[in-house]
Amino acid sequence: MGFFSKIFTWWDGATIGTLLWSWRKGEQVGTDAQGNRYYRSRRPDSFGKERRWVIYNGANDASRVPAEWHGWLHGSFDDVPESHLPPPMIWETEFTPNATGTAKAYLPQGALERGGKRARATGDYEAWSPKG
Repeated sequence: MGFFSKIFTWWDGATIGTLLWSWRKGEQVGTDAQGNRYYRSRRPDSFGKERRWVIYNGANDASRVPAEWHGWLHGSFDDVPESHLPPPMIWETEFTPNATGTAKAYLPQGALERGGKRARATGDYEAWSPKG
């Protein structure tokens, strides 16, 4: 990513201002499996609250924040999530990014992008009639 895109774009990673703010005012508290870095302010604000933020490893997409870090960002608990995580369950899957608007997006049968054709009703459907 070029220098000018760091200055002028916010949607493609952190801007220079955010990186400088993180370096100067923030303290890194952890990273997640995707490489996103999580920060908190070194000193509370004028209301006594701690500011928390994330610097994404790649495109800024809120769906890339795991649930445990989402809870930390929103102040559901004070300690970093590693201390609250249960062991992973066997049925849990790896994270997949939100594919909406990409070639990998789910298109149901009958979607316009798939030709707009869908299977005919098979007879298990009976139309409602307002006759009493």
